Amino acid sequence: MKQIKTVYDHIRSNNIKTIFLVLLFPLIFIALIFLFTCLVAPVEQAIQTTTQVAIPTFITCGIWLLISWAFGDSMMLNSAHAHEILDTDPKNREIFRAVENVAMAAGMPRPRVYIIDDDSMNAFATGRSPKDSSVALTRGIIKRLDRLELEGVIAHEMAHIGNRDIRLDMLLITGIGVTVFFADVILRMVIYGGNNNDDNKNSGTAILMMVWLAFTVFNFVISPLLRMAISRNREYVADATGAQITRNPKALASALRKITTDSRIECLDKIKSMSAVCIAYPGNPKNFVNSLMATHPPVEERIKRLESMA
Repeated sequence: MKQIKTVYDHIRSNNIKTIFLVLLFPLIFIALIFLFTCLVAPVEQAIQTTTQVAIPTFITCGIWLLISWAFGDSMMLNSAHAHEILDTDPKNREIFRAVENVAMAAGMPRPRVYIIDDDSMNAFATGRSPKDSSVALTRGIIKRLDRLELEGVIAHEMAHIGNRDIRLDMLLITGIGVTVFFADVILRMVIYGGNNNDDNKNSGTAILMMVWLAFTVFNFVISPLLRMAISRNREYVADATGAQITRNPKALASALRKITTDSRIECLDKIKSMSAVCIAYPGNPKNFVNSLMATHPPVEERIKRLESMA
């Protein structure tokens, strides 16, 4: 007899997968630099080069992460043209009540509530911690979902906050941004420093070229694949945790069916970094790649998993 997976099984399984995928980032980065450098230099020099490249890259990532940590949430809300609403406005009291109910059920502080003036259906969460978090909802999702479905969506976003997914996403965005910057710096060093007939300098240029190739493969092949895999895993976890909060996985499944029919937020079409934080892909459907590069799992699979938890 096949064992039925519970909400806790889904959460545990996907958390393990996420840890594994995150650990792959530095391991593959170091391995690529070492292997590419080995093609043009002895092993000892390849190890030295790998160390000289990896250490400053990781240090820069840490510094840039602190900057993103300080300003990342406001940048995300500004990108979506979201504006904060208060519970003193009678028109918004039902929204606040729904957010408060979910926050109480999750045992978390009520986040600030933002509205995106767009008739599509989408939502995202941001913030450095549960005590300093925000949930942004489009006008369309508020109008077109019923109360239980809307609570399911809010619970999904609260799950992202509670699971520290925003922190993880900032780390990934920052890390990829830093490696892209370093790749550009190394390429300029190759271009402007390679016009010399000295054998030692030519050898150094060859090593730099291999390091640049390693960065390029990491930035444009490995990183997107790993980041999309992590993003999909976190969506599954947020779905399962949201279902655990509301005790109503079918309501979230129903909401997802509706949301995916009209999830585009036009102001986010060209901001690819925002795709992973929304409950559904917010860009132009023509640009959505339904493959390994997709930021979200297939909605049919998400719905199937939610309905299996009911």
